[in-house]
Amino acid sequence: CSPYKLLSHIPLLSLYFQYIKRFYNESWERRYGRVIDEGTLTLLWSITVSIFSIGGLVGAIITTPIVKFFGRKHTLLINNVFAVMAALLMALCQLAGSFEMLLLGRIVMGIDAGVSLSALPIYLSEISPKEIRGALGQVTAIFICIGVFTAQVLGLPEIFGNESRWPYLFGVIVVPSLIQVGILPFLPESPHYLLLEKNDKSGAEKAFQTFFGKDDVSHELEESEAQRNVKLVSVLQLLRNRSVRWQIITVIITMACYQLCGLNAVSIPFQYVACNGSCLLLISIYMFSYLTVFIIFHFSGLAVERLGRRPLLIGGFGLMVIFFAVLTVSLTFQNHAYWLPYLSIFCILAIIASFCIGPGGIPFVLTGEFFQPSQKPAAFMIAGTVNWVSNFSVGLLFPFIQAGLLTFCFLVFAVVCLAGATYLFFVLPETKNKTINEISQAFAKRNKVTLEGQEMSQFPSERKSSEEQEHNFSSTLENGETKNNIL
Repeated sequence: CSPYKLLSHIPLLSLYFQYIKRFYNESWERRYGRVIDEGTLTLLWSITVSIFSIGGLVGAIITTPIVKFFGRKHTLLINNVFAVMAALLMALCQLAGSFEMLLLGRIVMGIDAGVSLSALPIYLSEISPKEIRGALGQVTAIFICIGVFTAQVLGLPEIFGNESRWPYLFGVIVVPSLIQVGILPFLPESPHYLLLEKNDKSGAEKAFQTFFGKDDVSHELEESEAQRNVKLVSVLQLLRNRSVRWQIITVIITMACYQLCGLNAVSIPFQYVACNGSCLLLISIYMFSYLTVFIIFHFSGLAVERLGRRPLLIGGFGLMVIFFAVLTVSLTFQNHAYWLPYLSIFCILAIIASFCIGPGGIPFVLTGEFFQPSQKPAAFMIAGTVNWVSNFSVGLLFPFIQAGLLTFCFLVFAVVCLAGATYLFFVLPETKNKTINEISQAFAKRNKVTLEGQEMSQFPSERKSSEEQEHNFSSTLENGETKNNIL
């Protein structure tokens, strides 16, 4: 469900910058009779990179009503319409001589990504047992990396990475979309959606049996039934809820650091250290891709259930701070020693590895663990909004930051990582193998509410109905005693 990474990765776009720059110049000169100036070209390039995030923000906002009406699985299916539209627009932009088609395709592809990164975590969190909840949450990050790896291989000069064929790489997005359309119909819908939204108990029972691999799912059905009378919380209601105030703050800071930590920009130095020819660049890209997929798949998915979320997040951001500092030094003095470019490559790979250890997938897992099912759609909308606004900021501002600070720009990302690690060290509790109530209890003191107060604010309708039942029961007892006295 993450095919959008085939074209959204900033380093990959940067490798095509010379071709896209020439395409912009030719289109501009054909239309206005003059060559585009350098400032306008830089601005146009920044918009090309960052407009993807605007679409992602739109997708994150529209996800809540869509998943409520169509369901989780069908939302992911319908979402492929955006991917196909974007692929056609971008693949045909050079043939049509219109750079606007490239920009429009980028924003449409962003909508697809925004819906995917909001609906998919909801779907995964609702079909996974708590014992593997963290590992399954890492699946999103795993396939994002596979998308990056595939894009980099297809972007080689021998395949699509040349001036005549670069637009067709964007058309390849149709392939994973068709695979998704062929596979998703055979998977069950979310049992929570079937039970709570469609009132389909038999369908929910079959879905639980399929996903959990057992016949007796009465316990899971009872837990879902208990949430039947709970209405979905709006974003405004969630923001006003004092009992989840620090959970929201933690999600906002974690998602902001996820995008602002500099991973999308860290591979840019490949252009500078690859001074010995394309062979070094090619080897570096393959090392980067393999290491990323290997670490996420073989380490993070297992370690997140053994070591926990907290140490992996703090450790990942902390290591990124160290390697960002070393990278800045090595890039600054890379002409003074023959081995410094290789140190730069090592630092880049180490930063990516550090990101994969925790910050790469755990923020989405935390968003699903912090909140009750009635609060999750609103929580993922908040997380998605922060995610895409931060992504937009990096894409728009990084070219100017890079031009102004040169190699020292990576110290900005080091500061962001240090701030995120510091906050998480003092605020984030461990959530491994804990229920939502236990996590709420860990935040209760910081939120300055009792657990009973949290339950009342999270389940107002249930609390109200139970209070009404208790009142009716007391009234019945009083009436009975009165009748006995009369008799």
